[in-house]
Amino acid sequence: MSKEANNSKSAKSFKGKSLALAIATVLMFAAVLTFAIYEGTKNTITMTANGKTEEVKTHAKTVGEFLEEQEITVAKDDYLSQSASAPIEGDGKVEWDQAEQYTVTVDGKAKTAWTTKNTVADILDKAEIEVTKHDKVSPALEEQVDEDTAISVEKAFEVTILDGLEQKKAWSTSTTVADFLKQQNISLSELDRVETGMDEVVLPNSEVKVVRVEKVTDVVEDSVKFAAETKKDSSLLKGEEKIVQKGQKGIVKKTYEVVKENGKEVKRDLKKEKVVKEPKKQVTAVGTKVMVASVSRGKDTTPAVKQETAKAKTVKASAPVKKEAKAEKTSEPAGKEMIVSATAYTASCAGCSGITATGINLKSNPGIKLIAVDPSVIPLGSKVWVEGYGYAIAGDTGGAIKGNKIDLFIADQSAALSFGRKQVKIKVLN
Repeated sequence: MSKEANNSKSAKSFKGKSLALAIATVLMFAAVLTFAIYEGTKNTITMTANGKTEEVKTHAKTVGEFLEEQEITVAKDDYLSQSASAPIEGDGKVEWDQAEQYTVTVDGKAKTAWTTKNTVADILDKAEIEVTKHDKVSPALEEQVDEDTAISVEKAFEVTILDGLEQKKAWSTSTTVADFLKQQNISLSELDRVETGMDEVVLPNSEVKVVRVEKVTDVVEDSVKFAAETKKDSSLLKGEEKIVQKGQKGIVKKTYEVVKENGKEVKRDLKKEKVVKEPKKQVTAVGTKVMVASVSRGKDTTPAVKQETAKAKTVKASAPVKKEAKAEKTSEPAGKEMIVSATAYTASCAGCSGITATGINLKSNPGIKLIAVDPSVIPLGSKVWVEGYGYAIAGDTGGAIKGNKIDLFIADQSAALSFGRKQVKIKVLN
């Protein structure tokens, strides 16, 4: 082939390549121009997702379409600054915050809540958990937490407090008695006590009882009974008595340690006692003298024969003399007269000491005539005459002997029981 033919063929080839390159360049320019025009018509959206911000260009017509482009699925508890149906017209901002799951334990029962807010108060509100100022919430309501934080709520309940004599109501959560008392600012002294154990758990509608204990010293003066002594006196008639030394009660000072619970005495211990005044015994003289009645017949000058006759007459006359003596014994003496209700008693009853209020031992003197009286009506020691009983001494008292009542001493128990109650006349002789 000639040299000219080769050159012609090369020229045609070069022209073909240049045309292809030109076409490719035009197409590329057109594509770039088209792309530039396409990109230039996009809207710029400032997107904030879970706190991170970036600018994104989009042809999306709505916020929902834009989120789909970003492969973001919005849950019902998520936060979205605009609704998904909101149109995109020009540049704008879209904020999306994904909700987190929180767990709240209420009195041991778990409850979950989804929210984009992170304060304890907002989480409880989202979980529809109402709290009062008495409830115990941990962490505190204003604290910010994350989804791994354990949130607990202890609901408060009413508890009755008996503090000594004071009763009141208080709110508490499940805690020990010791902590509950501390919460209520109730302090205990060394002697005070709590009826329930300090480590026991306070429960709803329970009662916490605090017993206030105190020890005090009490000094009192008590009387000491005097002893009674009787002495036989031959100068007094049998049955008569006379106080020769009046008894006086003694005085002893006693010191007690008194334990009080809630102001009420529960224990009393005698610590010491001191005699301030010694008692003085009462001495009573008891008469032993016996009166013997005698009849004086005068000097006998009658001869022997007449004497026999006189003796016979004397014997016959003796009966009237005895009747006169008997009449003299039963005749009523002069004195202050009154009608009283009379009963009888004996020294042989169960539990009876046999010692009268004036110190006379009735068991040692079973034949004595003695009555129990009301000293405000008949003074003790008075000599009296009692219808159907005779002369007696007012030498005793009795709890039931008040006013115009007397109690006759009769040694025989069966006779005393059968006496019953009678209205009798008496006379106070002195």
